[in-house]
Amino acid sequence: MKFEQLRTGRINQWIIIHLRYLVGSAFFPSGLIKLMGERFTRISADNPIGYFFEALYQSGLYWNFLGLAQVAAGILLMTQRFATLGALMFLAILSNIWVITLSLSFSGTWIITSLMMVAVLILVIWDQHKLLPVFNYNKASTVKEYPDPENRWIIAGVVYSISFIVLFMLNPAKGEVYEKWLSILITLIIAATFIISNYQAYKNRKLAIHP
Repeated sequence: MKFEQLRTGRINQWIIIHLRYLVGSAFFPSGLIKLMGERFTRISADNPIGYFFEALYQSGLYWNFLGLAQVAAGILLMTQRFATLGALMFLAILSNIWVITLSLSFSGTWIITSLMMVAVLILVIWDQHKLLPVFNYNKASTVKEYPDPENRWIIAGVVYSISFIVLFMLNPAKGEVYEKWLSILITLIIAATFIISNYQAYKNRKLAIHP
């Protein structure tokens, strides 16, 4: 099957849109932890894995920078509009994480990072038509245009990003009543956004904006 057929298929578009949401939200927890200057793990420094993360944590500004990069990549990916840039950032960040999990023999984690690598590679390949001109420098080339996600998916991505970040910042385990109810409210907003955006797309039989 040709790339153009894959790229214009409605089911394929739906999968990619939601794969961006899934991959984009995956880095929010670890990214926000680093951005706020907190430790990512409680593993003892006597363990090679704990020693590695403790060294990164003690770096200070670099630890915060790693978190900022992860959160920024996640937001870009979930906006749909800037998903190509987000996918490239994720590829660079995740490549390092993937090699780290393989090198330090993380128990089972390498499987998760490997699956995430596959997902990010799919997202990069999906937008390959935007990247090919970079490799055809100083050569005449034609860039194929494909439909972009509708505004509903962009709005949904913004809602998801804000909601996931706020959910992470809350700590219902502390026993604060307002935090518990706010967490429930935000969860309902996420669910409602998913249902409404998908229902509208199904009703209109259209996932993307045609050029």
